[in-house]
Amino acid sequence: MKHYEIAVIVGSLRKDSLNRQLANALVKLAPPEFIFRQVQIGDLPLYNQDDDSNQAESVKRLKNEIKAAQGLLFFTPEYNRSIPGVLKNVLDHASRPYGESVWGGKPAGILGVSPGATGTAMAQQHLRNILAFLDVPTLGQPEAFIQAKEGLFDEDGGIGLGSKQFLQQWMDRYVAWVKKLALSSK
Repeated sequence: MKHYEIAVIVGSLRKDSLNRQLANALVKLAPPEFIFRQVQIGDLPLYNQDDDSNQAESVKRLKNEIKAAQGLLFFTPEYNRSIPGVLKNVLDHASRPYGESVWGGKPAGILGVSPGATGTAMAQQHLRNILAFLDVPTLGQPEAFIQAKEGLFDEDGGIGLGSKQFLQQWMDRYVAWVKKLALSSK
């Protein structure tokens, strides 16, 4: 059976982040041939072009993890109607120096959860704009703007019954998307 390694990027450093909880719960809905690995981002220095010729070990690790992945899964909070700075830092590091981006061609999915009624709609749109420039094909539908409400997660940290059908459908579409693009890239 072919395995698909997916790099999971959670755009929050907070230990109890809703988006980290969503990432941990959502991956349980994937088939067994999909292996999800959360990429550590908290140890990355702030991006500085002066460091392009001598990247930190944490940046090299990030780039190697992205290179090894067959797909990407982004979970973004929404800060001030956009993506968090820590997520932009990840995108910049793995795309630099110019001409050495590791993002190109990797199929991606984007989700986010927020207490607000619109979920993370603006942050996801901004992330889509950046990923388009980085040549990352992004699953367009279904969109998933998730509001954090009672019952989103079950007692075991999985997806609660009220959201499970929708998020299972989302995961099924994402799995098909990654498989389709992985086949076409051979």
